[in-house]
Amino acid sequence: MITCAIVDDEPLAVSLLQSYVQRTPVLQLAGTYHNAIEAMAGLQREPVDLLFLDIQMPEWNGLDFARVIDTSRTCIIFTTAFSQYAPDGYKVNAVDYLLKPIAYTDFASAVARAQKHLAEHARPVDGDALSCSPQTQPDIDSIFVKSDYKQLRIRFSDILYIEGLKDYVKIYLVQQPRPVLSLISMRSLEEKLPSHIFCRVHRSFIVNMERIEVVERGQIVFGQKHVPVSDSYRERFQHYLDEHSI
Repeated sequence: MITCAIVDDEPLAVSLLQSYVQRTPVLQLAGTYHNAIEAMAGLQREPVDLLFLDIQMPEWNGLDFARVIDTSRTCIIFTTAFSQYAPDGYKVNAVDYLLKPIAYTDFASAVARAQKHLAEHARPVDGDALSCSPQTQPDIDSIFVKSDYKQLRIRFSDILYIEGLKDYVKIYLVQQPRPVLSLISMRSLEEKLPSHIFCRVHRSFIVNMERIEVVERGQIVFGQKHVPVSDSYRERFQHYLDEHSI
């Protein structure tokens, strides 16, 4: 997960970015701030990995604020309505520059760039700091899920889709007639799933993109089950389809 914060004095801009963060599984919103002074105090208490920073703000503009941020710890993505600030934005090591009004596709691309930057500049921890050769961790291909007083290992590749039901989720698996029922929220489960495989397509549904065989009339077909794609998540899902279509 990438922790992030939003700094913008326009409520509508903050609301839009919040909705984009909620649609992006890899992001976790730590806070929103309406000016740089407020953000400075908040970020000292709770640092973040990524900052969405407006440039034109009262008292202290985003460019000046960016110069006092430790960019080795926090990535900056500028959000502004004025393109003339772009050269200055890159001078303070911003990873991207989004021009308002911001489309979700541009937002997602900027987040991917920040994710790559954070991975490349990750600080070594514990024993890794003493090693002369790069250490790699094995890919995680499964998750343990509590169900009926047991913990079941479920491989990501076996999941068709997940349906939310109040405080529970139902995990539908390949070649299993009954779903696995677990007491966990959709948000909590979504945070533990690899975002390059799973996509939230509806408030109540997460799908395994690698298991999709048929999309019909805006719905994903799994046998007799039709999973709806809601307007709130349609853009990201359509972007995936466009990238994998001929």
